[in-house]
Amino acid sequence: MSLIQRLRRASLWRLLALLLLPLLAVVTGVELWMTRHDALEAANAAYDRSLLGALKSIDANISTASGGLSAELPYSMLEFFELTASGNVYFRVASSDGLVELGNADLPLPPGPLTPGVPRFYDATYFGESVRLAAYRRAVDGAAPGADAGSVLVQVAESTRSRQEFTRRFVRRAALRDTLVLALMVLGTAATLAVALRPLARLAREVQARSPDDMTPMADTDLPADIRPLVAAANQQMARTQDLVAQQRQFLDDASHQLRTHLTTLQMQIDYARREADATQVQHTLEAIGGEVARATRSTQQLLALGRSDTAAVELAPFDLAALLRAVALELLPRARARQIDFGIHTPTPEFMAVGDSGLLREALANLAANAIAYTPEHGTVTVSAAGDDLGWSLSVEDNGPGLPASERDALGQRYRRGSQAAAGGSGLGLAIARSIAERHRGGLRLEERAGGPGLLAILWWPRG
Repeated sequence: MSLIQRLRRASLWRLLALLLLPLLAVVTGVELWMTRHDALEAANAAYDRSLLGALKSIDANISTASGGLSAELPYSMLEFFELTASGNVYFRVASSDGLVELGNADLPLPPGPLTPGVPRFYDATYFGESVRLAAYRRAVDGAAPGADAGSVLVQVAESTRSRQEFTRRFVRRAALRDTLVLALMVLGTAATLAVALRPLARLAREVQARSPDDMTPMADTDLPADIRPLVAAANQQMARTQDLVAQQRQFLDDASHQLRTHLTTLQMQIDYARREADATQVQHTLEAIGGEVARATRSTQQLLALGRSDTAAVELAPFDLAALLRAVALELLPRARARQIDFGIHTPTPEFMAVGDSGLLREALANLAANAIAYTPEHGTVTVSAAGDDLGWSLSVEDNGPGLPASERDALGQRYRRGSQAAAGGSGLGLAIARSIAERHRGGLRLEERAGGPGLLAILWWPRG
């Protein structure tokens, strides 16, 4: 399992520990590094002023009035400077010609040449001790500017022990402060998270206390605004589940009523055949039983198709609409020939591709075409066609039968709802199956008046994507 998957499955407390704490630790470490850098710069700025004062004091006591070079060193100032530096103090005064050398002759020289009149500060090591130095080169009175033969180098150095101690104290206090702030941030975040999760815990207890058949919406009062969309989505899903359960219950009630009617009729016909002595009447009764069995079989198939259209998963995939039309035509052709109906298909191309659930769409088209064959008079015409454009696809069934009044076209398509001109023996499920399958494809079913005269045009359409 990858780290991202582990983080997704972890609780918010563990997520806080795995993400927030390391992030805060890194931020604290960066802040301490910056604090140390700033403390070191502040210490150098403060102590370098004292170092520069000692340098200028030595330079002020250098004289060339006697024709040579003389320097009166301020020992009292150097002793005081040594006390403030909390370590050793070193100095050096040297002429560029090497004739004059005072103080510590082996002090480290500055990196690179010095600009006359401009002091330079730098760090070095002197006898294994870290020191901070200030160097200054000045021209001797009467010498040409920039000439090495007429210049004096003045250096002052002090131990960095005092600076380092100051920096350590500063960083130690900053670390204690940041640790305290980090602890307060963690505690505050944990407390805030506990308060924020309390409504979720209460909501979980309420859901666990519900009975299995309780589908009433959950109240979203006293909940944070970020949690309300989750509660609204859960309520919407429960409403869908409640509608599905109610639909399944209605389906079971209707199916049981429909099948019970067929079984009762069959039982009555069988009882009549048993009591009837006339062989001719028995034969008529057997023919009636055969017709009732066919109607019961058709109703059962339609009920199963309706249940499958309501609950089966819609598997979208490319398929050939022209091949689907040919398959439906071959299936219903014997029924059309028995009624002497001209049954044909029409497609724009021999291969016409679409995207949808070909099994469900074939069931819908077969029901529409079967209805058209059943209600079209003998020697009539039924045409099944397909079309498509940039918006989607459609399947159409057109017949020249009696058609439907405009007042009934919108109402048909509901379960067990039949038209006023419906023939006896139908169940009123064909259009309901087609409408359900169309809606499962986010489309619809339209019943329109035939343009070329009496009849009906049924169009099942569904969009792309």
